[in-house]
Amino acid sequence: MVYRRCGKSGIKLPAISLGLWHNFGGVDDFQNSQKILRRAFDLGITHFDLANNYGPPPGSAEETFGRMISSDFKAYRDEMIISTKAGYLMWPGPYGDWGSKKYLVSSLDQSLKRLKIDYVDIFYSHRPDPETPLEETMSALDLIVRQGKALYVGISNYSAEQTAKAAKILKELGTPCLIHQPRYSMFDRWVENGQLDVLEQNGIGSIAFSPLAQGLLTDRYLKGIPEGSRASKAHGFLRPQHITEEKIKKVEALNIIAQERNQSLAQMAIGWLLKDKRITSVLVGVSSTNQLENCLGALDNQTFTAEEIILIDKILE
Repeated sequence: MVYRRCGKSGIKLPAISLGLWHNFGGVDDFQNSQKILRRAFDLGITHFDLANNYGPPPGSAEETFGRMISSDFKAYRDEMIISTKAGYLMWPGPYGDWGSKKYLVSSLDQSLKRLKIDYVDIFYSHRPDPETPLEETMSALDLIVRQGKALYVGISNYSAEQTAKAAKILKELGTPCLIHQPRYSMFDRWVENGQLDVLEQNGIGSIAFSPLAQGLLTDRYLKGIPEGSRASKAHGFLRPQHITEEKIKKVEALNIIAQERNQSLAQMAIGWLLKDKRITSVLVGVSSTNQLENCLGALDNQTFTAEEIILIDKILE
């Protein structure tokens, strides 16, 4: 495993981190989840990324990881970075969503119980709240660190402008923003329009989620939607209508380049993100240890020739 400095902090993250957004909920097989988590840690993945609403049902991914803390990981807690978030709907009523101090603090208290730990390493505001003042959301993150419930704080899904404002507020409060978690892949490159520059200017790390565009940037969907794939599940975020003919043509062209590089398409897509030093880590979601090991193969070749970059950009136009 390769570890990369997170912005201007003292923290290093593995170049590939494991996300528990899918495949670790109450609807999933615990033995399979356990197998993946054990293998990930054995292979040097020290960062495990959760959120209060991950499942389904909401909260169950944290419960799964809490079981793993009890059964497998308790002795290794100080070798792990465990993160969670709040910002999306978690419980009904006015206090279970968005970015109020009430919601963020209450949600983290619940998360810590499910995770069976005293603190998380990173706590995120999962999305900006258009109605709550940014000062309130950031002061909640500062409070959480001062309470000892999190060591570091981050933000996710914030625009470049919102990120700059949030970073300024947090710096003034004395709790710097450690990391931003944006959606970023070959198919979704919005962070290249100023966001990565803001992160670099403010000494903030970044961890890209959905690096494989929910599985589209693999060879899984080249011949339709296979049974058991993310697009075939009723509770997934990748829907059959997302798998268009135009997308598949691009995937086929990218797959040819990956083969010429002696990589799987997934490995190339991850390596393509890691070529930018402003990306601290790439967050992968997997449903098996085989998928996990395939993703880690990206670390064997993160270098792209100028010709390859031009060709990839042309395909993605």
